[in-house]
Amino acid sequence: MKSSVLFLVFMLVIVGLIVPLYFKEFVAMGETQMRRFSSYEELKDFVRTHAQFYGYSTMEGLKGLPVRMFLASDANAYSLSLDYSKTNIQVEGVDEADIVKTDGEYIYIVSGRNVTILKAYPPEEAEILSRITLNGTISGLFISGNKMVIFEGGYNPNIDYATFAAPVKFHPYYYGTSETSIKVYDVSDRVSPILMRNVALDGYYFDSRMIGDYVYAVINEHVYANESWVSLPTICSNGEVKEIDATQIYYSNVSDYFDTYTTIVAINTQNDAEEPTRETILLGSASNMYVSMNNIYITFQGYNGEVRSSSPPPISPIQILPTNEWRTTIHRVRIENGEIEIGPSGHVQGNVLNQFSMDEYNGYFRIATTTGEVWGWGASSSRNHVYVLDMNLNIIGRLENLAPGEKIHSARFMGDRCYLVTFKKIDPLFVIDLSNPFAPIVLGQLKITGYSDYLHPYDENHVIGIGKETVEAEEGDFAWYQGVKISLFDVSDVEHPKEIDKYEIGDRGTDSPVLRDHKSFLFDRAKGLLIMPVLVAEIDEAKYPGGVPSWVQGDFVFQGAYVFNISLSGFALKGKITHLENATELMKSGYYFDSSYSVERSLYIDNVLYTISSKKIKMNSLENLAKINEIELP
Repeated sequence: MKSSVLFLVFMLVIVGLIVPLYFKEFVAMGETQMRRFSSYEELKDFVRTHAQFYGYSTMEGLKGLPVRMFLASDANAYSLSLDYSKTNIQVEGVDEADIVKTDGEYIYIVSGRNVTILKAYPPEEAEILSRITLNGTISGLFISGNKMVIFEGGYNPNIDYATFAAPVKFHPYYYGTSETSIKVYDVSDRVSPILMRNVALDGYYFDSRMIGDYVYAVINEHVYANESWVSLPTICSNGEVKEIDATQIYYSNVSDYFDTYTTIVAINTQNDAEEPTRETILLGSASNMYVSMNNIYITFQGYNGEVRSSSPPPISPIQILPTNEWRTTIHRVRIENGEIEIGPSGHVQGNVLNQFSMDEYNGYFRIATTTGEVWGWGASSSRNHVYVLDMNLNIIGRLENLAPGEKIHSARFMGDRCYLVTFKKIDPLFVIDLSNPFAPIVLGQLKITGYSDYLHPYDENHVIGIGKETVEAEEGDFAWYQGVKISLFDVSDVEHPKEIDKYEIGDRGTDSPVLRDHKSFLFDRAKGLLIMPVLVAEIDEAKYPGGVPSWVQGDFVFQGAYVFNISLSGFALKGKITHLENATELMKSGYYFDSSYSVERSLYIDNVLYTISSKKIKMNSLENLAKINEIELP
């Protein structure tokens, strides 16, 4: 009997050693450390085994690199002491690229394929100094002293299908390849910007941050493959094109859709001679990104599943068996002074709404997710969760199954607290205590009509919410959204949070970019200032003598910036600024309005408020909003 037990243990050990060798340790929810491929052949085998072949093209000539310019120039440090607003960012010290930037004297504006440099202060002397026109799509820019960084996306449609090697499966929508150029300009002479360097990578721009002198960009590139060939990403710097070797590409031992190269590249904005650093991972498509001062966290969505194989090694392509539950994979990448180090990976249940659903604090990573669906095909009972992970991305604390039947509309981590808004018919605002990372708990919640799509800290005990007011439907388990609502929440009594003031703009159909893009939001507590662009819809009640139904959408009557005074007493509308010359554009627009004169951003320099659309920049006094000047943009 004893010998039989020993033999069984021996066999289990042997199987435990051999099976991982055959299956390369690819398990659905197991160890998730990153490793590099040992060879190009291993990369090919991995892609053939684990990738989904739809969407792949096979052609050696897919790489199309644009003309690159490299010039030299001296750059002097530039500073100005005027008080001015910055881009609304998530983490102090971690700048985010945007379509409008200012350094306190000049404003840099993305409009279509142009970047316009404007001397902005003093406003009476405002003028356009120069314009850079590019061929591709501009995703955003950074300003760092006398250097400007522009992200340009390009597309190479030149694919000769006759060169495809058979057999090949390719996605009908893939008719070319994307490319991202990171262009660094010397703008010490704002009249004549000089292109100093152009770092180009295969793939499309995903996101970026700037910390100190370094810009960190994340680029995604589809993998193209057939049975005998797999594409490799390239990077071009200083006129030299380098193909990234398979042995320099990381991968995870988690079963997933490995169809995308994710490259993280770091560029020194001040030293043009310093070569970029970069690391590449073979993953699925990135969904969200959060960046602290020392770490980049990239998330990837996928269904929970398990690896199934009906034949012995070499295994056939894996089958992911959906369970109607989303899983988020998180990869941590350490960064410091341009150095990039691929770190550990981890998993949590559910999907992530946006970057504000993630945070790093005191050596822990926190993340809020939703599992299940509220509406639509395959809808299941949704639930919401908050997880705390250590720096190895192991879950060490969890708070699960909040607000069943609802989903997260906004989240904000502030120190030891997490504020979470879920919604289906009413808006519960949860106050969650994270002071003990091993045991998160709900301290209190507030149930009110409407919801918030964006939460912004006013101070440590007050939070601003931007979202929609709602009216519960008379029939059906849902609510009709109404106008845009701004709320001020008092969370000083954590067990009994309250809405101390609210301001509703317009009727059903009213919209604001702030609901989707936090960079369009301007808030300054010291100045008591809150500004946001709004497209206002109003209902003519005379058309509904029996009462206005909750589902009726209003007609557009205004587009521009709403300027508020804000204090702990609440909101007071100071005035509105529009770039539209007349209302006929709005009245003829129907249910959809789009204009190059729609205000998208606002900023201030000293006591001057600047509102920016694609075709105009307007200058008004911050004191009384009196018009000072305006300039048409090309």
